[in-house]
Amino acid sequence: MKSLPKAMSQFRKIQFANFYTTLACLFKCFLARVRRLKNGLIGSALGQEKRMTIYSAIAARLGTTKFLVDGAAVVATSLLLAVSAKIAVPFYPVPVTMQTFVVIGLGLALGPARGLAAVALYLAQGAAGFPVFAGTPEKGIGLAYMMGPTGGYLLGYVPAVLLAGWLAVLGWDRNPFSAMAAALVAGAVIYVPGLLWLGAVLGFDKPILQFGLYPFILGDIVKAMLAALVFPLGWKTLEAWSNR
Repeated sequence: MKSLPKAMSQFRKIQFANFYTTLACLFKCFLARVRRLKNGLIGSALGQEKRMTIYSAIAARLGTTKFLVDGAAVVATSLLLAVSAKIAVPFYPVPVTMQTFVVIGLGLALGPARGLAAVALYLAQGAAGFPVFAGTPEKGIGLAYMMGPTGGYLLGYVPAVLLAGWLAVLGWDRNPFSAMAAALVAGAVIYVPGLLWLGAVLGFDKPILQFGLYPFILGDIVKAMLAALVFPLGWKTLEAWSNR
């Protein structure tokens, strides 16, 4: 009979040991769950930040993400496109306009949706007869101009701004090398409908590449280098501003 209390005491010790072991395991599981949740929230926040363009980051910083602000930005940037079409920079072998740089820049800065809206509004302005294209009104205006030899390049602005915007959402505009690559790829997209349209208008028996591609390659590389400087610098400036 004396061994029974001793056995009960050992049994209680085992029960308490199991209880504390179970409690410790539960506490460890709880801490692990909290850490996973914390990491998930941080990762989600970082992913959301990475998906932001310069425009959306500035708008979030200022608290101005309303429809009217986006609309004003789209209108203003469409006018910027019109101004850039009139700026011819002396270059070799031919002068270049800053319009393709602005198209790509709108995609990188505004993202695909707002960038597309700005380009679409710009094309609509030109189709309506406003002299917003390069060489207008001297070389014609409206749909007549858009159906001419350069119409394909205007059409190429649409996939170019979408691609540039998509790459910006992926964060390509934050690094000089990836920003330059994004600008080069988006710029190359413009030439696909541009050269096809040019060949259809002039005839594919003509030296289409010499007319519509080769003279502009060097200028496009310089524009891509400019994008590689401007956009990463813009992000660094924005980060410094946010850390104040």
